[in-house]
Amino acid sequence: MSLSLQQRAAAAIGLFGGTFDPVHFGHLRAALEAREQLGLTTLRLLPAGDPPHRTDTVATAAQRLAMLELAIAPCAGLQVDDRELRRAGPSFMVDTLGEIRREAASAPVLLLIGQDAANTLDSWYRWRDLFSLAHIVVMRRPDAHFHCAGEQLQEVQRRRVSEPDDLLQSPAGRILPLEVTQLDISSTLIRRLLAEGLSPQFLLPDRVLEFIRQQRLYGAS
Repeated sequence: MSLSLQQRAAAAIGLFGGTFDPVHFGHLRAALEAREQLGLTTLRLLPAGDPPHRTDTVATAAQRLAMLELAIAPCAGLQVDDRELRRAGPSFMVDTLGEIRREAASAPVLLLIGQDAANTLDSWYRWRDLFSLAHIVVMRRPDAHFHCAGEQLQEVQRRRVSEPDDLLQSPAGRILPLEVTQLDISSTLIRRLLAEGLSPQFLLPDRVLEFIRQQRLYGAS
C-alpha cells in the first residue's frame, strides 16, 4: 500500500549538521523554518564529532552537545542526534548518512546544508555517494545562487527540484533550494565578543550564554 505525502513527511528524517561552537539564533531560526517548510515532524541537529575540514573547534564535544540541548529544549520539533560525537575518528558525512540510511530503510532522508557548503560539495569525502543516501536541501538567501562547475554542476542540474513534496517521492537523490531567513550571526563572532569581554546577548539563547559563562568558555568571565 502506497503512503500518502503526509505519512511520508512524518517518516522522513531531516538532518542539519554543524560544529555548533556555540549554537546561536542563526542556526535555530534556519532549522525551525526549514522544518516547517519541508513539513517534517522533527528535524535533527547533528553536532560534528571530529570534522576533517575544521581544526578550530574550541568547546569540547560534551560542551557543544550540552549547549545544543539547552538551546532546543523549548522547541519540540527539534532534536539532537549525537551519533558523530559517540563515534571515534573523523566525522565524514557519508558515513553518518550510511548509518541513518540503514535505520531509515526506504524513508526519505533530507540533509540540510548552507549555500557555501553546497558550492563546494565536490570537496566532500565521497561526495557522489551522498546522493544515494539522502536528498540535499540547500538553505539560502533569496538572492543566492549555486556557484559550481563541471561534474558538480551537472549533478545539480540533473537532480534539482522546486517543491518540498518532490523530496517525499523517493528516499534520496534530489536537490532542493530552500529560502530561509539568514541572520548575520556566526559562532566566530560570538567567540570574538566573549574573548574581548563584550556581551553576545540576543545573538544566542540566554540559557546557552549562561552555560558558556559557567564553563568559562571562549574567554568568558
